[in-house]
Amino acid sequence: MWPNFILYFKRYLELERNLSPNSVQAYLNDVRKLQTYSEERNLTIEELTSEHIRDFLMWMNGFGISPFTQARLLSGIKVFFSFMQLEHGLSHNPAELIEAPRLPRNLPDVLSVHEIDSLIQSIDLSSPEGMRNKAMLEVLYGCGLRVSELTNLKLSNLFLEIDFIKVEGKGSKERLIPIGGEAAKYLKIYIHEVRIHQTIKPGQEDFVFLNRRGSSLSRVMVFIIIKDLAKKINLNKSVSPHTFRHSFASHLVEGGADLRAVQEMLGHESITTTEIYTHIDNDYLQSVITQYHPRS
Repeated sequence: MWPNFILYFKRYLELERNLSPNSVQAYLNDVRKLQTYSEERNLTIEELTSEHIRDFLMWMNGFGISPFTQARLLSGIKVFFSFMQLEHGLSHNPAELIEAPRLPRNLPDVLSVHEIDSLIQSIDLSSPEGMRNKAMLEVLYGCGLRVSELTNLKLSNLFLEIDFIKVEGKGSKERLIPIGGEAAKYLKIYIHEVRIHQTIKPGQEDFVFLNRRGSSLSRVMVFIIIKDLAKKINLNKSVSPHTFRHSFASHLVEGGADLRAVQEMLGHESITTTEIYTHIDNDYLQSVITQYHPRS
């Protein structure tokens, strides 16, 4: 029965929860791990108890998974059993009362304004790809986008006459984000002076950022571009597209931006997710004291 229930769960995640393909796959992978554990012990879904779930987590821990992976795994299993209760009359949720491991709130890496400027200024603008990369990084930093939001950005969702863009975030949720002057300026240059000369593949016409073959730019390519630029300026930090998003939020908070406004621009469901940037701000204040106070 496991395959049938997993298929029903997949449809539920896609149609009712409206999750992205990556999120759906992550949930299914979690449930399939539980399926493997259960089948090895000849347990049906109805027979699983809280003790079995705890033993399953210990079993998974034997593979050396991190506390973050354990927490995500337990979360996925809880969603599956809630679905089974709701849709298939399962009498109990054996994972309901099990607590996830306590996770440290690691502060994300951020770049200084000077480091952001150095990265962007190191781009060779003599090639069409260089102009695209400059526009791309200005938008990434200027709007705080996730890399998937950047690569899926559409021409039809640009409202540059009123300085806004629309993106599709997690769970296909759309949001409007203000776009600053520098990002809008170089985006217009790329669209009207570079992109216009490309041969675009059928079906790809609405994507803003294109590769040399006229298709939408991949997430991996954005990572490679940023890594190469960091290497070019000898930046000894772990840099990724998400670093630009973290830097966007951190610089706004440091500048006194309202946390609710930052939450809206980032597309966070919970304000607690955004609050991590107040900790970055505290670290920044501490560094200012250490650097400039005569008694530090």
